[in-house]
Amino acid sequence: QEIFGLDPFCGAAFVFRSKRADRVKILVWDRTGMVLIHKRLEGGKFVWPQVRDGVMRLSAAQFAALFEGLDWRLVRPERGRRPRLAG
Repeated sequence: QEIFGLDPFCGAAFVFRSKRADRVKILVWDRTGMVLIHKRLEGGKFVWPQVRDGVMRLSAAQFAALFEGLDWRLVRPERGRRPRLAG
């Protein structure tokens, strides 16, 4: 909270990678408690995004690809479209 200037209880996932890039730890608040997830890839490394200001931002689809050990940069999520008319 102090280093990144972010609220750990906002629903964002905080992801930390090991130096060898084969392990990640994820912290996320699920409204009942803080959840710690640890994942190690058996054969390969996590593709890590470029970090700006100590924080990286990924869409849900990109995060899912990162967590699976896939190249998240190949995921192009659709942009949300606003309806033209209401009602």
